[in-house]
Amino acid sequence: MKRRTVLGLVAIPVVAVATGAAALAAWAQGPGGHGMHGRMMKRVVSAALDEALDQAKVTPEQRAAIHASRGRAFAAFEAHQPDRRAHREEVLALFEADRIDPAQVEALHAKMHQRHETIHAAVTQAILEIHDTLTPEQRRVVTQFVRSHGPGRWH
Repeated sequence: MKRRTVLGLVAIPVVAVATGAAALAAWAQGPGGHGMHGRMMKRVVSAALDEALDQAKVTPEQRAAIHASRGRAFAAFEAHQPDRRAHREEVLALFEADRIDPAQVEALHAKMHQRHETIHAAVTQAILEIHDTLTPEQRRVVTQFVRSHGPGRWH
């Protein structure tokens, strides 16, 4: 599965529980995935998160806890993104060799799988923390906000 697709699938439930980790879906530009598009989407999703939290009338303490969870998810994503150019060169070097070593191909797959699992764990942790930070009524407000202002409607 392509990284954007995987990250998009991860982002939907994250937004639904009011975490800015949904910006994970946006990191797809530049070496290491830290391009202008990713930074812009991080700001857009963070603003949407804050708007949802405003509507849910979260306390300053809740907001701080949610921002901390969001920050840890963002940090995990940044820390585990490959340099796309370097990754492409690794794949192309394997392909242009006289013989492709299946063990090297599998090692590349394993490395990417481990990165995805690490990001997945960070997003899951953020979801759990944010869920536990919000009251049932606040979760309902955030969920309704996402339904009416979801991805593609935050502009």
